[in-house]
Amino acid sequence: MELFTTIQSSTEPASGRAIASRSDLRNVAIIAHVDHGKTTLVDAMLRQAGQLDSRLELPDRALDSTDLEREKGITILAKNAAVRYGDVKINIVDTPGHADFGGEVERGLTMVDGALLLVDATDGPLPQTRFVLRKALEAHLPIILVVNKVDRPDRRIAEVIDEVYELFLELDADEEQFDFPIVYCDARAGQASLDPDVRGVDLRPLLDVLLSRIPAPTYEPDHRLQALVTNLDASPYVGRLALCRVVQGSIRRGQTVAWCRRDGSIELGKVTELYVTEALERIDAEEAGPGELIAVAGFPDITIGETLTDPDDPRPLPVIRVDEPSLSVTIGINTSPLAGREGTLLTARLLRNRLNAEQVGNVSIRVLPLDRPDAWTVQGRGELALAVLVETLRREGFELTVGRPEVVTREIDGRLHEPVEELTLDVPERYLGVATQLLAERKGFHHKTVNHGTGRVRLDYVVPSRGLIGFHTQFQTETRGTGLLHHVFHGYEPWHGEVRSRPTGSLVADRRGKTTAYALLSLQERGTLFVSPGLDVYEGMIIGESPRAEDMDVNPTREKKQTNMRSSTAEATEKLPPPTTLSLEQALEFIRQDECLEVTPAAVRPRKVELVARVRARQRSRARE
Repeated sequence: MELFTTIQSSTEPASGRAIASRSDLRNVAIIAHVDHGKTTLVDAMLRQAGQLDSRLELPDRALDSTDLEREKGITILAKNAAVRYGDVKINIVDTPGHADFGGEVERGLTMVDGALLLVDATDGPLPQTRFVLRKALEAHLPIILVVNKVDRPDRRIAEVIDEVYELFLELDADEEQFDFPIVYCDARAGQASLDPDVRGVDLRPLLDVLLSRIPAPTYEPDHRLQALVTNLDASPYVGRLALCRVVQGSIRRGQTVAWCRRDGSIELGKVTELYVTEALERIDAEEAGPGELIAVAGFPDITIGETLTDPDDPRPLPVIRVDEPSLSVTIGINTSPLAGREGTLLTARLLRNRLNAEQVGNVSIRVLPLDRPDAWTVQGRGELALAVLVETLRREGFELTVGRPEVVTREIDGRLHEPVEELTLDVPERYLGVATQLLAERKGFHHKTVNHGTGRVRLDYVVPSRGLIGFHTQFQTETRGTGLLHHVFHGYEPWHGEVRSRPTGSLVADRRGKTTAYALLSLQERGTLFVSPGLDVYEGMIIGESPRAEDMDVNPTREKKQTNMRSSTAEATEKLPPPTTLSLEQALEFIRQDECLEVTPAAVRPRKVELVARVRARQRSRARE
C-alpha cells in the first residue's frame, strides 16, 4: 500500500521531468497584522475538525504556547498544527504578525504552498499587513483574502477590500496573485461565508476555498530525498529535533541520510526518530512523503537552512535568507554591586553559550563579539524582538547588563545610511496636533492622513528607526493611552541628522544603602520615583526621572534623626505615593546613551554605565572641552 496518493500531471516542457502532486495534503500559512485573528482562526479550525481528544479542552490561542506569548497576546514563534477535512490533511503554519519577528514569517513561508491573508474588517491593511504580504508575494504564493471580524458594528468591508486591492497593486502582484478569492469570517465564533451580507454557520466555506485554490505539494516521482530544515525544537528524550519540509522523495525512520551543512560540508547521519503533526501533537511515523512537515531526531548540531538528502546523490537546497537586522543592543554579565543576589546564571561563559544557542534557532538574531570578554553585541529586527530575548534570559535565571538600543547603520555609495520605518498612528482627532509635534521632533516625514469620520484619524509616517526609540511610552502618555501605533521596517535612507533624545534627566543615587520613606518623601517633589522604601540601592543607580534636562545626584537612604523633641517614628500623616514601575520594554526606551539596565530574574534597574559620580563629572567636563 502506498504511503501517499498522487495525481500525475503532464511533463514540464523545460525539463522534461514528470511532475506529480499530493492530492491528500495541503500546506498553508496564515499571515496578518498583529491582533487580526490568526491564532483565533486556528483555534476554530481545530475545534471544528474534531481532531482533539474529547476529554481535553482546547485553550484559547492554543498555538501561543509560551508564557511570553500568552502574557503579551502575540505570536512570537511560527508553529504548525494539522486538521483533517474529508480525506485531506491541512498543515497550518501560524506566523507572527509583528515585524520584529519577521524572520519567523520568512521561515514559515518556505514550508507552505499558499497563504491565508487575514485583514480586520474595521482596521483594514496596516503596516505589518504590507510586510507579511510582500514576503508572501515574493515567494510567489497564491493568496486567499480572509476578511475577519465581520461581526464588528463599525466594520467597513467594502472599503477594506478596496484598500487590499490597492496594496496588491503597490506590491506589484502578478495577474494570478491579483485574482484572489475573498472569504468573510468571524474567527471567534468559528463562522465563514462567501457573501458579506450572509452570516456563516461554520468554517466549511473557508476550507472549501482553501482546497480549491491552494495547490497540492508537487514533486518528481523518481527524485531522491531532499528535506529542508526550517525550524528547531528540543525533546527531553531524544534531544534536538529538526523540523523539516520534505521537498522531494521520502524519508524513513532508521534511514541513513546525507546532512548538507551551511559551511558546504556533508556528513552522514541516521534518522533515529520521525514525527508528523496531527492536530497539536507530534506522533510517531515510520515514513513521510513529499510535502509533509516532519520532525526528525539524530542530528545533534543541525541548524536552520540545512538539508537532509540522499547519501548517493547529495543535493542541498538553497539556504533560507532573511532581512538584515536594524537594531543592536549590548548584552553582558551583571556588573552592579548587587550582582549575584537574585540570579543563578552569572558567568560570561554561560551567557556566551546561551547567546550562541539562540543564534541556532532564531534566524533573526546575530551575536557579534566586542573587545570585552564579558559582553556581546546582539542584533535584531526591533526593540520588541530584543526585549523578548532579554526577558527570556532573565526568566531562565541570568543576570545581565543591557545597553541602550542603537541602530545598525550602513555605508552606501560612500554615505552613511540608517534604517527607517513605516509608522502608522491611530489617534483621536483631539490628539492630532500632539502626535504631529512628537514626530516632527523625531524627523518623521508625513506620508498620508486618513479620516473615516469616526472621531479617530490615521496618520502614516516614515521615521528613522532611532527616532522610535523611546517614542511608544511618550506617545501613550501624551494621548492618555488612547493612541495606537504600528511600525514596520521600510529600508535605508541617508542619515537624517541629530534626533532629540529624552528631554528629561535622571535622579541618581549617590550612595549605597536601603531607601527610606523619609528620604523619598522629600525626593518625590523633584521628579517621578521608580523605587519604594526598603529597597537596596547603590551609587549610580537611577531611582527616578527628573523634569530637568540634567541629572541630579540624590540621597534616597537618608534617615530621620532622633532628637529630644521628637522620636524617629512619631511621624506625620503624609503618605508616599506608589512608585512608577518600569517594564523591561519601557526601561529600554527610557535609558539614555550613558545609561544601561541591570536585569535580573527579580528586577529591572536602570543605572549609569559609570557608577561613580566624580568620574561621570570628569567625563562631562572633558566632553564640553
